Amino acid sequence: MTQKLTHFDEAGRAAMVDVSAKAETSRVAVARGRVVMAPETLALIQSGSVGKGDVLGVARLAGIMAAKRTAELIPLCHPLMLSKVAVDLTPAPPDAVEIEATVKVTGQTGVEMEALTAVSVAALTVYDMVKAADRGMRIEAVRLVHKSGGKSGTWEGA
Repeated sequence: MTQKLTHFDEAGRAAMVDVSAKAETSRVAVARGRVVMAPETLALIQSGSVGKGDVLGVARLAGIMAAKRTAELIPLCHPLMLSKVAVDLTPAPPDAVEIEATVKVTGQTGVEMEALTAVSVAALTVYDMVKAADRGMRIEAVRLVHKSGGKSGTWEGA
C-alpha cells in the first residue's frame, strides 16, 4: 500500500494542505526526547551552578515559545491558536535530561509538529546553556509518542 503524501500538489510541487473542509476537533500531541551528557554536567545543572541561570527553566520557556512559532520555522505548517503547551524537563541520572512536550488545540489540523519543535528547541537550549562545560552532549530520540483527534484518531508510539 502506497501512502499519498499530503504536502505536494498534483504537479509534485510543495503545497500547504487545504484543511478548510475539515471539522474542528480537539487534538493532542506528545513528543519526547533527551539530552545525554557527562554525569558532571548533569550534576552542574541540578546544583544550579550554571552561570547562565536556571537551565531547565529557560529550556522549558524556549520549548513553549518554539511550539507557538512552529509555522514560522516549518514552511508548510499552518499557524495555529494553541490552547496548551506544556514542556517538562526531568533530570535522569546519571547522565541525561528527559524532555516531554504536550500540545493541545481545537482546530482543523494536528499539533505533532508543534510538540516535536518544542522538544527539539528545549534540547537545543539545554545544549546551548551548558556547552562550555560539555561539548560532547548528544540530543537523542526526538519522536512523537502520542497523537489524538482528527479523522485518523489516536496513534501511540514508543
